[in-house]
Amino acid sequence: MDTKEERKERYSRQTLFAPIGERGQWNIRKKHILLLGAGALGTANAEALTRAGVGKITLVDRDYVELSNLQRQQLYTERDVEARLPKAEAAKRHLLEIDHGVEVDAIIIDATAQNLEQLLGEVDLIVDATDNFETRMIINDLSQKLHIPWIYGACVGSVGMTLTILPGQTPCLHCLLKTIPIQGMTCDTGGIISPAVTMVAAHQTAEALKILSENWEAVRPALVTFDLWRNQYQSVKLTKAKKKDCLSCGDQRTYPFLNGVNETKTAVLCGRDTVQVRPPRPVKLQLDKLAKKLDGSGYAVRFNPFLLSCEKDGERIVIFEDGRALIHGTKDMIHAKAAYQSILG
Repeated sequence: MDTKEERKERYSRQTLFAPIGERGQWNIRKKHILLLGAGALGTANAEALTRAGVGKITLVDRDYVELSNLQRQQLYTERDVEARLPKAEAAKRHLLEIDHGVEVDAIIIDATAQNLEQLLGEVDLIVDATDNFETRMIINDLSQKLHIPWIYGACVGSVGMTLTILPGQTPCLHCLLKTIPIQGMTCDTGGIISPAVTMVAAHQTAEALKILSENWEAVRPALVTFDLWRNQYQSVKLTKAKKKDCLSCGDQRTYPFLNGVNETKTAVLCGRDTVQVRPPRPVKLQLDKLAKKLDGSGYAVRFNPFLLSCEKDGERIVIFEDGRALIHGTKDMIHAKAAYQSILG
């Protein structure tokens, strides 16, 4: 561990910034964030907040590192691609090389309402770095239910947007469903350039530092949107958009995205010809035994302690310890389920 003087020197330029100062830095060090997603936005936020000295980061991601990630997901290297490391685990290793005094938990799961709620007991802030709207609505309901602030962020092409949501004070994401033009925005259809990621992450990290240092009066009460290619930037205040009849934050709230009805068992992953399939019940696979079984059935198999990759007849399937699988080379959910069942039943 660093000595007291070394740690003071590490953050000296940040504490010289008057709104943070030594007290704000001490507040940041006490805090625990849940960062949901370890892709482009996730790695940018994770690195910035680690360097800022946050006490603990719980990093949740369902995927592993691939070559196409390196264009914009700044923590990863070709070595991570070769090892096929889960993103959460690879990110953890790099973050600890930056600051070994920050506690980092890598959670390799598909985010559901149930498993996320179990992780939020001592969390001070949720940072959104996901790639799908369904998960964001789960985050929103959990935020309202447990009174934890969260920072929404999204980007595609050259466009980005971010919004800070404070339970009991600001409109929630459910209030704004008809206001925020996020549906239909995916990197699958529009691609993405790395400066858009950097811009969104900069806004998210700035808001996170305000909250973590307890500078609540500085928190931005507006939705920020921009298009770097078209040189457009807009900030829209949404204080009047809060709805009393909102089912997530209103007077008769029911938290509709926590009841499982809105969750899918299959999903096409953003930007890829890949379908994720989740098991109907929680499982814990013994990957070494599964590898032997598949090897004897004609599959080309590679595995590490986190995941197993198998290939046969030109189709590649990646299976995680929790029973999830990524069926590559298809967007056909029916075919993906059949391929999944052929291996795992």
